[in-house]
Amino acid sequence: MSATIYCGIAGWSYEDWIGTVYPDTREKDFDQLTYASSYFDTIEINTTFYRPPSPYMTKNWVKKTIHNSNFKFTAKLWQKFTHEKTVLSQNDIKIFKDGINPLMENNKLGALLIQYPWSYKYNEVNVDKLQILIGAFKTYPLIVEFRHNSWILREVLTILNDNNVGFCNIDQPVIGQSIKPSSYITSSIGYIRLHGRNYKDWFRKNAGRDDRYNYLYKPDELEMWIDKIKKIREKAKQIYVIANNHYRGQAAVNALQMKSILNDTKVPVPGQLAKIYPVLQEIKTEKNNHASNGKSEVIF
Repeated sequence: MSATIYCGIAGWSYEDWIGTVYPDTREKDFDQLTYASSYFDTIEINTTFYRPPSPYMTKNWVKKTIHNSNFKFTAKLWQKFTHEKTVLSQNDIKIFKDGINPLMENNKLGALLIQYPWSYKYNEVNVDKLQILIGAFKTYPLIVEFRHNSWILREVLTILNDNNVGFCNIDQPVIGQSIKPSSYITSSIGYIRLHGRNYKDWFRKNAGRDDRYNYLYKPDELEMWIDKIKKIREKAKQIYVIANNHYRGQAAVNALQMKSILNDTKVPVPGQLAKIYPVLQEIKTEKNNHASNGKSEVIF
């Protein structure tokens, strides 16, 4: 079976990416999303986690990535549905759908990620809430990310499989009841999120976002995921590999490395990033121009 594998980053707008991922000197019309989508197969949208996007905003994202006909977004579901103890509001559901639909209509939404926090543990009430949420967004390509290992049950995997909902396999610091790296596949979409392994700051009180996700994967740690992806591709038609260790562009480094490994070829690399992270020199194409598209189609 062939599987189209999209390697990319979580988010694209970070202050510390100026001078790392993005060049220090930029033209007036320079756009971060347009630039990033020249190098990556996919980008996971983070802003949709904090608030529903407007249709105008998502239509604009489509326009900014139009140069890459094979590019796909993934998007995180609004945290109001996953992190707050409120009853699902039909109005809230409609607002979110209205905002995200331009991506669906333009075939630019690869997956919609339902992300639960580590504190969200398995019990009958939470299983019911999960199924209600799945029902509310059943027409979208859904993926669920659990972080607490109480969810790793045959019952839960069966629910996902029966509803054609994908399982998000994650790499995170394995502390206490945290989920370990896995290779579950419960729909035609395989999904991997690499959060980094910063054990020192992952659960540290008052640790900021940058502290928690400050980690650069070593080659052997990435190779471990290559083996798992080979298992996932036995069922998946599409696989999304998202690097979320964003601090100082480290996600971009590891996403490009994964893309290179999976394609067994060198890839375009932002010039500034290659200077800061010399490890990229060995996978950088000779003529390091912007990639015309970021699709990574791998046949195993």
